Amino acid sequence: MPTAPLPTALFAMDPVHLPELFPPPVLARLRELVRIDPGHVVQDFADPAAVASLAEAEILITGWGCPHIDADVLAAMPRLRRVLHAAGSVRSLLGDAVWERGIAVSSAVYANALPVAEYALAAILLAGKDAFALRERFRAEGAYPPPRDYADVGNLGRRLGVIGASRVGRRLLELLRPFDLQVSLYDPYVDEEEAAALGAVPLPLDELLRGSDIVSLHAPDIPETYRMLDRRRLALIRDGGVLINTSRGALVDPDALTDELVSRRLGAVLDVTEPEPLSAGSPLYGLPNVFLTPHIAGSLGNELRRLGSTVVEELERENAGLPPEHEVRRADLARAA
Repeated sequence: MPTAPLPTALFAMDPVHLPELFPPPVLARLRELVRIDPGHVVQDFADPAAVASLAEAEILITGWGCPHIDADVLAAMPRLRRVLHAAGSVRSLLGDAVWERGIAVSSAVYANALPVAEYALAAILLAGKDAFALRERFRAEGAYPPPRDYADVGNLGRRLGVIGASRVGRRLLELLRPFDLQVSLYDPYVDEEEAAALGAVPLPLDELLRGSDIVSLHAPDIPETYRMLDRRRLALIRDGGVLINTSRGALVDPDALTDELVSRRLGAVLDVTEPEPLSAGSPLYGLPNVFLTPHIAGSLGNELRRLGSTVVEELERENAGLPPEHEVRRADLARAA
């Protein structure tokens, strides 16, 4: 009995990302499931050289650098039935026409959340040991601080406030379970029962800020969260508290944060900032109480293959008659990063 032909798929992204998202073993698995040419990656849907492949594509595999998909693009893709995004958020990628035509959408956003949660966990534990500030002091003085200077150092009973039960936030809460921390959570969509199941005590945002030694930010970048940590709210964090931001710089008032950090009242671990990157003259680069990294918490290097593997796994689920594991629904976008 003849087998059904494989569906036709097409890559749409900046081709620089393709070898990392789909290294040979992952690409081999993909090519068992779809007909796809890894040498043909669309960067511009208006490119005349892409016309034929767009017309044939049933599945579009997208990634960073993919152009916006609107009604005009869809008109050139009459057979398209599914978009598989080998990256994070699809909010800015997909126009209304995608949802109106009923095209199924999946994203590797959960896979991309895993290393962010791991980064946040590491930052929390190191901040609890005051590792960032003590490293700077050790470098400057070349001697161990006296024991009395360690009185407020350690993670036993440290109070941690997590803002946002996003995919990253939920994974972080899962990773925190083995540690002896007091964890509170602010998320207006999570009730007391669900928070308890996640291992946290739900608190209003102001109360969480007042009661936390360390605050880790994992809310989505949406209009409701813009500058959610403004000057008033930053002032609620106790003296010596640490803010960790692996979400988006827009969630924090940059001027207010800079003032708090320059005064040394607070410390921070910042993987994201506003602007991004900071201007060359920003004082944050040189402050001993600020640990800056260049937006590395998300998938990098060998972690990128996990995103490509997520696409392959979604196709394998479809072949097995199973629903997608990482489906994106239009209604979710209002609360998604």
